[in-house]
Amino acid sequence: MQLQRKLIGLLGAMMPLVATVHAQQQAPATQGVQPLSVQQAIDYALANQNSIKTAKLDELIALARNKEVSGLALPNISATGNFQDNPVIQKQLLDASNFDPTVPKGTLVPFAFGLKYNAGGQVNINQVLFDPSVLVALQARRTLEELANKNVKKAEIDVKAQVYQSYYSVLSAQKALDFLSGNIGRLEQMLNETNEIYKNGLAEKLDVDRLTVQVTNLRTEQTRLRNMIEVTTASLKYQIGMPLNQPVQFTDTLDVNVARTMEDVSGFNYTERIEYQLLDAQKRANEYNLKRYRLAHLPTLSAFANGGASRQTNKFDYLGSEMWYGYVSWGLNLNVPIFNGNQRKRQTEQAYLEVEKSSVAINNVKLGIDLERQTSATTFRNNVLSLEAQEKNMGLAQEVLSVTRTKYREGVGSSLEMITAENDLLTAQNNYFNALYNAISAKIDYLKANGKL
Repeated sequence: MQLQRKLIGLLGAMMPLVATVHAQQQAPATQGVQPLSVQQAIDYALANQNSIKTAKLDELIALARNKEVSGLALPNISATGNFQDNPVIQKQLLDASNFDPTVPKGTLVPFAFGLKYNAGGQVNINQVLFDPSVLVALQARRTLEELANKNVKKAEIDVKAQVYQSYYSVLSAQKALDFLSGNIGRLEQMLNETNEIYKNGLAEKLDVDRLTVQVTNLRTEQTRLRNMIEVTTASLKYQIGMPLNQPVQFTDTLDVNVARTMEDVSGFNYTERIEYQLLDAQKRANEYNLKRYRLAHLPTLSAFANGGASRQTNKFDYLGSEMWYGYVSWGLNLNVPIFNGNQRKRQTEQAYLEVEKSSVAINNVKLGIDLERQTSATTFRNNVLSLEAQEKNMGLAQEVLSVTRTKYREGVGSSLEMITAENDLLTAQNNYFNALYNAISAKIDYLKANGKL
């Protein structure tokens, strides 16, 4: 059957991944069956899905980096201390006549400069007064924070689309199973009636065998459909970050009217798409980078202040009354760039090209958005038309089966005709659910393409 085979094909590749997650025992399940609507599944995914957690951690990292940039404009204070022991003090030769005129010229005497123990401490303060790169970095903080937040939003939108698709695939499979179970029940009743007629000699064994084969085929398909529902449910749990051993009860239903409704998107703006927002924020970040290089030729100015105390002695007694000698100094540091081998010019050119590249990317994503909107709208309309056609076809197949059963019971129809009508109904039902799922899936793509998801 098309619907079952399609869903099995889509989810077959995920089976190893689901098995791996199951083996890892993600988290303990809660007690009892947990009701799960599609909105509850989305909320659960936004709180527990690993890709969302990673995106939020990246946002926190970006915020921490921005705070680090803010620290560049604040005073930088440090303190140092040192202690030095000089067991052997270096000596230098000096002309003693320089200190005592009575000493003959050229009389060299060794002198030791310094004492055995030296100790000192110093506090340093530096404050940036003017630095273009720091100013630009401070201006770019909001843009960088916005860029990190947009990445979180994009991850959330992607997860929403995945959850919608998986949730409705489970509902579609469950609905198909309900219809298939009803068909089996009706066919088993017909088999029992035919078997009784055969025992009374009013029917052929061939009729019983045909119905038996049909019931067996439907039961096999029923088993496959149940297995598929189990796999799709496990895949949904994995996507939302739920323990695989947690039992759930799906509370939403497949609403045909919702699948058919096309929201008004006449006031669409490119800014509603997260992809456009991301590229726009990235372009503004690149513009700040260009501004930083363009201002790199300006001088930088900073202030400094140093204060400390030192002491020298030949005895290791720093708790005595000997005096520590203090000192204080302050001043300004001015750095004027003159020539750096044209490195600033080349860096500016590269930054400018990055801005131009961002503009090209924005134009390209706008074209892609236009294509997605048009394609998704066309696909959605076609799937709705297909859904309406399959709905009528399923109703017609039900009428045909009803008439065929009546004829068979009255003895004017064959079991082969009834089995053919039963197969036609089963095919029509599967085509209907396939069309219903395709319509819902196309609507999700349509909403995402228009920034409404």
